[in-house]
Amino acid sequence: MKVDGKLSVWGTTEVVAEALHHEKAGYDGLWASESKHDPFLPLLLAAEHTDRLEVGTAIAVAFARSPMQLAYTAHDLQAYSGGRFSLGLGSQIKPHIERRFAMPWSRPAARMREYVSALRAIWSAWNDGEKLDFRGDFYTHTLMSPFFSPPPAPGGAPKVFVAAVGEAMTKVAGEVADGLLAHGFTTERYLREVTLPTVESGLERSGRTRDDFSVSHLLLTATGRTEEELARAIDGTRRQIAFYGSTPAYRGVLELHGWGELGDELNALSKSSREDKWEAMGGLVDDEVLHTFAVVAEPERVAGEIRRRYGSLVDRVSFYTAYEIDAEVWEPIVQELHGS
Repeated sequence: MKVDGKLSVWGTTEVVAEALHHEKAGYDGLWASESKHDPFLPLLLAAEHTDRLEVGTAIAVAFARSPMQLAYTAHDLQAYSGGRFSLGLGSQIKPHIERRFAMPWSRPAARMREYVSALRAIWSAWNDGEKLDFRGDFYTHTLMSPFFSPPPAPGGAPKVFVAAVGEAMTKVAGEVADGLLAHGFTTERYLREVTLPTVESGLERSGRTRDDFSVSHLLLTATGRTEEELARAIDGTRRQIAFYGSTPAYRGVLELHGWGELGDELNALSKSSREDKWEAMGGLVDDEVLHTFAVVAEPERVAGEIRRRYGSLVDRVSFYTAYEIDAEVWEPIVQELHGS
């Protein structure tokens, strides 16, 4: 099982230090997300100052950019890193695409399928010399002259991961991507009964097998070296579960467990005018829900719990911590997971 870290700093010296720390600590990869900052720029620094560490986005917002624009960025990072870059893509949601990025939104699963296919066509033109002639419902790329064609990237095209929760986008990942980024609001049962069978369906359609595909899980993890640390971790994790549970798009995960009414309560409370609504929402997440969504254990038990619950389901994990804790806590956990 590979273990990835999440980039949590953005200053130049801090990014370099964090990348060096993750490589020394034995992490396999370091992933940057797109929220308040561009996810690609710090990965250039991370790649420059490491030799082994894989770098990637988890996620970059696909529909905020044209496939050609993103193809150049990903190709360059693949070249700069010597073949260590992975492109993790997410669709975001309609209000952000239309009102924040001023870009078109429609049929997100179909659009993502075409988007990844367009990327592959562009990279094939650059890496393999194929004629660029991609024509789709959303994107058309038919012009690529030598002046605008970069040289082939070491290792070929980057691996593409697609973030998905719902079945339509999960099937797209199985059809056209190299891997799936499973959302933190995912349970062991949902992975086993919904996500992986849907991936298999997509893989079958594309003529591939599970061996050709990687599942990466951003795993909600609550741990602490003292009772106080563990209590703080549990409190933060409850609130994070409540935040995601209030989102209608993720209701299917709750419904699988018979907790659809909890989703309704959380959604209603999230829209209320209560000043303490986020704390109150966390209070609705009882122990059964908490332990279903998260690994909750002392540091010395975390790796064993991850292996027991997810060892047969996922290929990569990263720790989702909705609280502050020293980075050193994770180093023996990473080493133990590598030994599994």
